[in-house]
Amino acid sequence: MKMKKRALVSVSDKAGVVQFCSELVKCGFEIISTGGTAKVLKEAGIKVIGISEITGFPECLDGRVKTLHPNVHAGLLAMRSNSEHMAQLEKLNINTIDVVCVNLYPFKATLEKGADFAECVENIDIGGPPKICAGGEKY
Repeated sequence: MKMKKRALVSVSDKAGVVQFCSELVKCGFEIISTGGTAKVLKEAGIKVIGISEITGFPECLDGRVKTLHPNVHAGLLAMRSNSEHMAQLEKLNINTIDVVCVNLYPFKATLEKGADFAECVENIDIGGPPKICAGGEKY
């Protein structure tokens, strides 16, 4: 399996995301994205691989569960210099993910505007922090 350059883009604040992804595409990256971010990118004419195509599972629970899946995190966490990791990816048919673009839900701003408990809970980012941690140096 030939590894492709891929970027996972899943942002709450979408300012600048179209321009950023346009540049990634010019550099040869495939864009993987989720829900609202994928919609914005597609509307701008950027080819996007939906996260469900990577996971083989639909986004669920009102979008709460999207990227927390081995097909995503194995692609993020595999050490490229570790031949065993790369062999495991090959065996599992998982491609690496080389760039992570995430910004977290606006929890503090939600609190500051006096939102009720239910809205505050919806602005606790569950998937963003693991993507940020997994996206660290891996070469």
